[in-house]
Amino acid sequence: MTDDPQRTTDGVTRRRYLTLTAASGAALGLGAGAGAAAQDHTSEDVTITSDNSPHPVDIAATVYRPGGASADDPAPMILHSHGWGGSRTSSEGAFGTELDAGFGVLSFDQRGHGASGGQAYVQSPEREGQDVIAILDYVADLPWVARSKPKGIPIPKKDNPTVFAMGRSYGGGYQLVGALTETAEKGYTRFDALAPQITWYDLTESLAPEDVVRSTWVLALYTLGAGMVPQHVHEGLAYGATTGQWPDGEPLGEPDLDSRFSDNGTVGFVDRDIRLNVPVLFGQGLSDNLFNFNQAWKNFERGLTDRARAKSAVVGYNGGHALPNVLPLGSNLASLSGVATPPATFAERRLAFFEAMRDDDGDARSVVGAPYELQTASGERRVAVETVDDRTDFGEVDLSVYGDGAGGLGVANTSTVASTTGVGAPVHLPLANGPLTVAGVPDLSATVTALGVDQRLFFGLSVGESPATAQVLQNNVMPLHEADPVMGVERTVELPGVAADIGPREQLYLTVTAVSDMFPIHGSIRTPGTVVLEDLSVGVPLTEN
Repeated sequence: MTDDPQRTTDGVTRRRYLTLTAASGAALGLGAGAGAAAQDHTSEDVTITSDNSPHPVDIAATVYRPGGASADDPAPMILHSHGWGGSRTSSEGAFGTELDAGFGVLSFDQRGHGASGGQAYVQSPEREGQDVIAILDYVADLPWVARSKPKGIPIPKKDNPTVFAMGRSYGGGYQLVGALTETAEKGYTRFDALAPQITWYDLTESLAPEDVVRSTWVLALYTLGAGMVPQHVHEGLAYGATTGQWPDGEPLGEPDLDSRFSDNGTVGFVDRDIRLNVPVLFGQGLSDNLFNFNQAWKNFERGLTDRARAKSAVVGYNGGHALPNVLPLGSNLASLSGVATPPATFAERRLAFFEAMRDDDGDARSVVGAPYELQTASGERRVAVETVDDRTDFGEVDLSVYGDGAGGLGVANTSTVASTTGVGAPVHLPLANGPLTVAGVPDLSATVTALGVDQRLFFGLSVGESPATAQVLQNNVMPLHEADPVMGVERTVELPGVAADIGPREQLYLTVTAVSDMFPIHGSIRTPGTVVLEDLSVGVPLTEN
């Protein structure tokens, strides 16, 4: 039930909506904890001017104030923002869980989105990063927002609001870029904690790992955002999606997104030795085949100070930007197979994290219980591990089971495989028999000879009772890319992070494929050719959990 919005003389729309008190909730049989706010929550639409960037804009936002919050009884604030092509949450009654827990929420349209002005520069520090700083300035001026306890930041307490952040995908990117931009400028950020979900560490690596364009996703993202981006993004994404070549400005005269995107994520700050010094709870989809689990792993291991990492954690789960793979065939997502998700969802973990930080009663590590927690591909359980790159080397992969010409791969001996790029069915090479549990980021190494220009292969781990039934774990592969002919060079390929229980009748395989439906504009674009892999070995993170 809601009251009608009221327009005030300052042009701000203020709304009030009713929430159940503990007493009325109990009377309705909802339990004493249902809707425990003592007073009505309110919301108002506001405009925040961001004028510190080369392109100042007005940022549209909706501010939710929990019932009873005042200068005498202040509340912490949570910033929230949307995914690419989306807009802020401004519906009456939204964020009830956070408001009932005593948090305010500010949800905002990022520049180029919704009712905000400007164009979307895809989390540019000097544009979107400056917008976040302007929003923090606005929050610092709200008298009903709590102030942070002293944490070594050299500013007056009145200018240091208690602020957390949440959001998915592009809404995770604003958190990292905003906090890192403020850290780069001031040596600190006013954020007390962040909870970015399914976002990136390196935007270029996500959109085009090894400079091989994820053309399925790039086309989808470009279509979704074509009306709100500047000309260089138009040119770059269109070029990458239609040619399969990442636009890095070479040869001269072709579009260059590589240099423009280099700072639009954590990696650009890490390259300048700038890291976050606040606790972070990362949520990442293990079946996310745009921003795969490896992006959260790198954000955690490289993007945080040692002090912050000790208070942070990564939760991997089935979900995110998750498209099913047909070629090579991927395993069913838990959400499609009827398997229940773990009882504590990421949203629940996030709220517990914010409450622990607010109450000075813990952090992300204490909430999760380990640095990493990964949901298995079946969705049946979660595996807690201290590290995700402690790999068991299975030694040289035995290919003798295949024989010449199988599935488009020619086998010269038990440790050499050759593939004609761009053609042929995927092949699953046996690594180990179950039972065993994989949890982390695998890799492979090989001596590579590439005959031809722009040669590409794709790799992932798969599971099945035989090669005929094997399916790629959590729908993820990563490429090997040789732009020029090479002879006998050592290469290491980082495979997608996965988690799975391999049963006693199952085998773990390395899948090698010349085609992938996440990279459909892929293989031998300039000339046909062949890639030869010798002394192929795979390192897999195993756990006893």
